[in-house]
Amino acid sequence: MAILSPSILTADFSDLSDTLAMFEDSAAVGLLHLDVMDGNFVPNISFGPPVIRSLSAKTSLPFDIHLMVSEPDRFVEDYVTDHTKYIVVHQEANLHLDRTLQHIRSLGVGCGVALNPATAPESLRYVLEKADQVLVMSVNPGFGGQRFLPSALSKIRWLLEERARGGYGYKIAVDGGVNEENIVQICRAGADIIVMGSAILNRPDPRAALAGFAGLIAENGEGGAAQ
Repeated sequence: MAILSPSILTADFSDLSDTLAMFEDSAAVGLLHLDVMDGNFVPNISFGPPVIRSLSAKTSLPFDIHLMVSEPDRFVEDYVTDHTKYIVVHQEANLHLDRTLQHIRSLGVGCGVALNPATAPESLRYVLEKADQVLVMSVNPGFGGQRFLPSALSKIRWLLEERARGGYGYKIAVDGGVNEENIVQICRAGADIIVMGSAILNRPDPRAALAGFAGLIAENGEGGAAQ
């Protein structure tokens, strides 16, 4: 069954307790997605290691840390906590992606690689056996609330087929613009991890929105592999 990895990027940072409790109460939520932005690789700046370390004391959810930063190999060690399950770096931000993925895994956490909308999944062919997660960006990274780009669906399907062909173990994640209009397509394409933020947190009743998405995943979210 596919799982949700909700993002706190659009949450109220002055009071995250209710948001975290809501995510923990949902059986569909398996990860907490943390978007780290440096103002260089993407135009926004979000938060860094001190915030992530402080969250470790506030939730039991595993962390799905998405580094939207230039030269991520310099920073990955700063994001290893006892909650970190994945550290995901961008293919486009790495001169030596293979080395970076090996570095992350050597720290005892899962290594992931993200693809911007203009990047073909075939560019990962020679590192797929090393990846624990491949994150398909279905918007251009840097801002919440963008519209979903349908080209992400063909990338998910390609990754699903390539995983089966090669016997690889990576999970397929999708991030950006997920809502009621496309979540069923995303599930049926084969996504294992679905990142959502504003579609939940910017609603009048976030708990009801989360429950609705959880129901859609339960009906359609077999995903490509068991979690």
